Amino acid sequence: MELLTALRTHRIVAIVRGADADAALRTVLTLAEEGLALIEVSLSGTDALDVIRRARAALGPAAPLGAGTVLTAEDAAAVREAGADFVVTPAVCEGVTEAKRLGLPVLAGVMTPSDIVAAQRLGADAYKLFPAAQAGGPGYLEALRGPFPDAPFVPVGGVDDEAARAYLARGATAVGVGSPLIGDAADGGSADALRERTRAFLDAVRLPAAQRQGSSA
Repeated sequence: MELLTALRTHRIVAIVRGADADAALRTVLTLAEEGLALIEVSLSGTDALDVIRRARAALGPAAPLGAGTVLTAEDAAAVREAGADFVVTPAVCEGVTEAKRLGLPVLAGVMTPSDIVAAQRLGADAYKLFPAAQAGGPGYLEALRGPFPDAPFVPVGGVDDEAARAYLARGATAVGVGSPLIGDAADGGSADALRERTRAFLDAVRLPAAQRQGSSA
C-alpha cells in the first residue's frame, strides 16, 4: 500500500488496543463501517495477531490494516504473516528495519531530531511523533517543521478532536488516536458510543471545502 498517500488522504489513524480480542475485532469493524479507513491493531492488546488475522478476513484484501507496537524483527514477520500491510513502531528500532526489508511501509516512532534522522536513514515512510502531548503539543510539531519542512509527521498520544484540528493546522500529515476515540469499546464497551466518537473525529480531520477543491483541481 501507499502509506503516505493514505495518510494524506484520510488524515487519521485509529489505534485499537484491547483486553478482549472479540471486542477489539468488533471495534475494528465498527470503525471501518463508519468510514475510518486507516486502522492499527496494537500488539500490546490481547491476542492481537489473531485480531489482525480475523480483521483481514472480514475486511478483505484491499482494506488498509496496520499493526502497532512492532519492536522486533520477529514482530514484523508475525504481523506480515497475519495480514497487516503497514507497520507502526513506538521508536526507531529493529521492527523498522525488518518491516522495510519485508516490503511493508512503516510509520516510525520518533520524538527528537536525532530520532527523525535515524528513521529517515532506515527508510521510514512517515514519522509518528510520540508521545506528542508530553513532547510539547502542536507547538513542538511546528518547531520540528523548521529543520524538517517536508517530513510527514503523525502526532500520537493525548490527541482528542480539538488537538487533532490543532496538529493538522500546524502541518501534521495525519494524527493517530487511541483512547480518546476508542474509549472502552475494545474492552467490550458501547459500539454506539464508538460510532458517535468516530463521526466526531472524522469531522475534526476533514479538509475544509476550499482545500478539497484545490487538491482536486
